[in-house]
Amino acid sequence: MSFIKDFKAFAMKGNIIDMAVGVIVGGAFGKIVSSLVNDIIMPVMSILTGGDGLKNFKYVIVEAREATAEGASAVAEVAVNYGVFIQNIVDFLIIAMSIFVALKVIMKFKKKEEEKPAPAPAPSKEEVLLTEIRDLLKQQAEKK
Repeated sequence: MSFIKDFKAFAMKGNIIDMAVGVIVGGAFGKIVSSLVNDIIMPVMSILTGGDGLKNFKYVIVEAREATAEGASAVAEVAVNYGVFIQNIVDFLIIAMSIFVALKVIMKFKKKEEEKPAPAPAPSKEEVLLTEIRDLLKQQAEKK
């Protein structure tokens, strides 16, 4: 039973919940960026490259062959798909740039918040009493 209580205390900490929300929002954000890259940027890129886009850029090592009647088996194409790799790099760069901009904005707001001076708390009764005692001791030392 102690294990369950410990796990519940761990799972309900603010940091864990914040992290879970961040993972969920990050996953949704990743889908949005992937859609931006796949559905908007890459079609424009395909116009510029004069083809079907970067997905079809590849270096074929072994051509695909169908099975023949003479008994030769089919061979699947073996290729280095560098176009997909380039597309994933573009995807990553957009995500990294978006996160960078978001963090810059958050830090800017945090910095403004930190620059505001916090109001000094009112002195406690003990502090007021100690201040009065100090002042009286100074007065007595000056009289001597």
